[in-house]
Amino acid sequence: MSSNADPYKTSNKHLAPRPGFVLDVDRTSPPILFHHGDQFKLEKLPAGRSRVIYPPEPLEGLADPEGAIRHALANPIGDSEPLAALLRPDMKLTIAFDDISLPLPPMRRPDIRQRIIEAVLDLAAEAGVDDVHLIAALAIHRRMTEDELRHAVGDRVYDAFAPSGRLYNHDAEDPDGMVVLGETPHGEDVQFSRRAAESDLVVYVNINIVSMDGGHKSTATGLSGYTSLRHHHNVHTMRNSTSFMDRENSALHASNWRMGEVIRDAGVKIFQIETTINNNTFGRTGPLSVLQKREWEWNAKDRASFIAMQKGLEVLPSKARRKIFSSWQAPYEMTSIQAGEVEAVHEITTANVFKQQSVAVEGQTDILTMGLPYICPYNVNSIMNPILVMCLGLGYFFNMYRGKPLVREGGVLIMSHPTPWEFHPVHHPSYIDFFEEVLADTTDPIEIERKYEKKYAEDEWYIHLYRNSYAYHGVHPFYMWYWGSHALQHLGRVIVVGGDPAAVQRMGFQSASTLQDALEMASDVVGPQATITHVKNPPIFMSDVT
Repeated sequence: MSSNADPYKTSNKHLAPRPGFVLDVDRTSPPILFHHGDQFKLEKLPAGRSRVIYPPEPLEGLADPEGAIRHALANPIGDSEPLAALLRPDMKLTIAFDDISLPLPPMRRPDIRQRIIEAVLDLAAEAGVDDVHLIAALAIHRRMTEDELRHAVGDRVYDAFAPSGRLYNHDAEDPDGMVVLGETPHGEDVQFSRRAAESDLVVYVNINIVSMDGGHKSTATGLSGYTSLRHHHNVHTMRNSTSFMDRENSALHASNWRMGEVIRDAGVKIFQIETTINNNTFGRTGPLSVLQKREWEWNAKDRASFIAMQKGLEVLPSKARRKIFSSWQAPYEMTSIQAGEVEAVHEITTANVFKQQSVAVEGQTDILTMGLPYICPYNVNSIMNPILVMCLGLGYFFNMYRGKPLVREGGVLIMSHPTPWEFHPVHHPSYIDFFEEVLADTTDPIEIERKYEKKYAEDEWYIHLYRNSYAYHGVHPFYMWYWGSHALQHLGRVIVVGGDPAAVQRMGFQSASTLQDALEMASDVVGPQATITHVKNPPIFMSDVT
């Protein structure tokens, strides 16, 4: 250490971040912060029968991300040569990368994808590779805008490749751009990007924000279309995935892994690059840092900051609040990078995700409460409509566990979110019709799938908007509804606090004005002295339930 170094300035960097924590609520426990869309609430939980699960603190990021990237590309995992050895002048190279659905919120520049893609392109240039395409692997998500692509890949890459048409969004409905590579032993069609299938090498650039991401799912889902997706994004598969975050118990992943084998056997060579990030969602310091602190540790400045933020948001119109939060970029740091053979890479990636996110939790609860934030994978720079509220709560937060669900079978889920009857007309046109037509008829996932899915999936207008505008595919709201089907089957009741009563009722849930009202309503199902568990996220964490 140099003589002029400040030991107090660097000492916190060497303190190990604290693991996750389960707080048993007593009479001295402070009110707990609940996210409520683009606002916040402080809620008192009943003493003696409530607990709060807090995420682990952010791990330290890699000190030299660029050096770590170069090392990973030169020292691959599994049965793979270094990337430089796989490149040659006469080859066709495709670089595919995760789309805007992660990380959440978007990360500050430079994005990890930019750093990795630039490193890959440097090696390709040294090898004399001229035929290079970059594809945003969005499956049936909406196309990314120029600004969103620039943010992900950087201005230098965008300006070098986009004008010539060599950087673009995956188009799952392009009849000339898609090919069926074969069928799994389970009869699942494996549809794939023709450009990727005909490439000598596909380099996939991934960011794992949760353990569901990555592995064969990157390509088998990200570069596929409805022909493949219908085999695993369906009610049967979702209900047989006891947790999407636990691959060994996920029918969704089992299908993707089968499809990955077909892709590999068809001769598609994939060099997988996976990264993990810490959970520094709101910053260790700054205007939102109070959101990832434990309430009993708030100091006077934290309390003043929170109250000012809460009061300020209350007086703003919803569009203004949405604009404020949409501009937030998280100071995430890369905690690991591994490259090479898909399955070997993913095994290490998943271990690193759990290292950041796992919290040991003993036993299940009667009532699970959660405050839902303003963002999910499908409303970045958009509107959180009621279907996405359902998907975030019942599809994502409910499934953030290994072992058993946090809430017992027949228990109650209470979600806090304003749930406005509001949709983004450009991004979510089929969602509007799904909400007005499909849910007005039935909320049963099996009935919805049987009666309506094919019609929406094959609708020419929805397909046109997906291909030429910035709309999610016509079938996408169905998959969001199916995403929560395991929770719907498991739970005895779903209650939404502070939501638009009409929107909540349309989804088949119950609405409550306050948390206390919701707990009273839940007592009809689980009794008056029911146990309560609150998940204090974001930041994201995973409950290991014993």
